[in-house]
Amino acid sequence: MSEGEPPEVSAKGSTPGWDPEWVARVMPVLRAVAKNYFRSEVRGMDKVPDGGVLLVSNHSGGITAYDVPLIAVAFADEFGADRPLCTLAHDLIFLGAGDTIFSKFGFLKAHPRNAVAALRDGLATLVFPGGVWDAMRPTSESTTIDFNGQKGYVRTAVEAGVPIVPIVTIGGQETQLFLNDGAGLAKALRLDKLMRATRAPLILGFPFGLTFGVPPNLPLPSKMVTQVLDPIDITAEFGENPDVDAVDELVRTRMQDALDELARNRRFPIIG
Repeated sequence: MSEGEPPEVSAKGSTPGWDPEWVARVMPVLRAVAKNYFRSEVRGMDKVPDGGVLLVSNHSGGITAYDVPLIAVAFADEFGADRPLCTLAHDLIFLGAGDTIFSKFGFLKAHPRNAVAALRDGLATLVFPGGVWDAMRPTSESTTIDFNGQKGYVRTAVEAGVPIVPIVTIGGQETQLFLNDGAGLAKALRLDKLMRATRAPLILGFPFGLTFGVPPNLPLPSKMVTQVLDPIDITAEFGENPDVDAVDELVRTRMQDALDELARNRRFPIIG
């Protein structure tokens, strides 16, 4: 997670820039893309409890990752546009006009202080612990849960005293073909230091063919299926002083089992 100022969350449970009217206007467009282009299926969103809860998801699709809108659409369909969904995001999306635009959707700079403040204010908060490392993984590893050792999300949930709800999505890494790992190139170009980009894989897609992510290809219409898992009450399962490594292992194990199940039920790449 990167540096960022804590959100000035309100007593009503919203971030300063979050605009329910804006969300309600844009949501039909996002829903149309999700349902018609990606043929999205999201199962189990009703498992998300009321109040502060940390939604922990794998991340797929590279620069054009669409798993965030898929989850946001399903969340709004289940709970209405009046319940905010905060999303912890990379600093780069807040540059220029991005700060105003994404803040309207409840996006926050991915810093533990921001997350804890939102969760304590009773807000559902979405995090992708694997970040760029996960979103840029090779397509051959599309059904692997890999947070690259990041466990800060567990400390955040413990500090805020909220449950963790794991979420897995399959199909995002088929929207383009990620041909290699790209970690070596990212390190050689110092992208890991300059912009926290831990991978720079060679990507094959449409219409630009082979790229390193820039310019971004259009995502292929891969069928995306999302499964929301049962909440994990950390205190109930691990006691008052939970072991971070043990909690992280449990979360990743349950996510991997669920992703394996989605993979077994997937007949063809892209088609679903």
